[in-house]
Amino acid sequence: MSTATTSAFKVGLVQMRSGVDPQVNLAAAVAAIEQAKRAGADYVLTPEMTNIMEVKRERLLATIADEDRDPTLASLREVARALSIYVHIGSLAVRASPDKAANRSFLIDRRGDVVARYDKIHMFDVDLAGGESYRESRTYRAGELAVVADLPWGRLGVTICYDLRFPALYRALAESGASFFSIPSAFTRQTGAAHWHVLMRARAIENGCFVFAAAQGGKHENGRETFGHSLVVDPWGQILAEGGTEPGVILAEVDPAEVTAAHARIPSLHHGRRFELIEPMAEPTHLHPVRAPL
Repeated sequence: MSTATTSAFKVGLVQMRSGVDPQVNLAAAVAAIEQAKRAGADYVLTPEMTNIMEVKRERLLATIADEDRDPTLASLREVARALSIYVHIGSLAVRASPDKAANRSFLIDRRGDVVARYDKIHMFDVDLAGGESYRESRTYRAGELAVVADLPWGRLGVTICYDLRFPALYRALAESGASFFSIPSAFTRQTGAAHWHVLMRARAIENGCFVFAAAQGGKHENGRETFGHSLVVDPWGQILAEGGTEPGVILAEVDPAEVTAAHARIPSLHHGRRFELIEPMAEPTHLHPVRAPL
């Protein structure tokens, strides 16, 4: 059962430019989390692929570890405990089987305990303009379960990046009591420029929830270019804080009472209906054609 308070809290988003060396990425994440804590953050979210940005499947699988042996997870659990802060690892690539990884998000509480895990459900298998192509399903095992977790300030719906394009997932999370959505991402530059802001604001508006989106940004060591622009969006669709393309920490004050206010103004969560689709009906045979006058 949720024991959420109605008090405001400070969110910190860590924007990164992860490379292929997990130890270098870990050091950058720790420094940013410590910076966010000094600035008063109560909850800190890192981006998708915090531990490694590696497009070559064989190299990725040779570098990552099982969850129980992952050094980034172990270290960030200790950071959360030492700083007495909620650390939400947007995602890590962890080994799920001999030939597949999982793109897994971890919510860590102030004691350093993992209180929620989520495996990215929707795989980014797309061909973009200019020959940019991705096949996440070759390397990653898709998740199957949506996840909500209780924070001291309300319920969090946990998602990752490409999930953003599937609004039914967010409606299900909102209907399960989520006040906040985490959407850590490594959006490509070209899709981000076209869709990032409008999709993030849409997910917030249509569900009356806050969006926390920590992002990868800039030109990465592996040649990939990500959009950046980490965002905190309020339930009315206003952008409270935004990053650029450089690594850094983005901070925003979040008041959970705004979720209740948004739901009162537009109670769409209570107005939704389920529809049964049917085949088009045959043209009625009892009607006669109407002739225009001569």
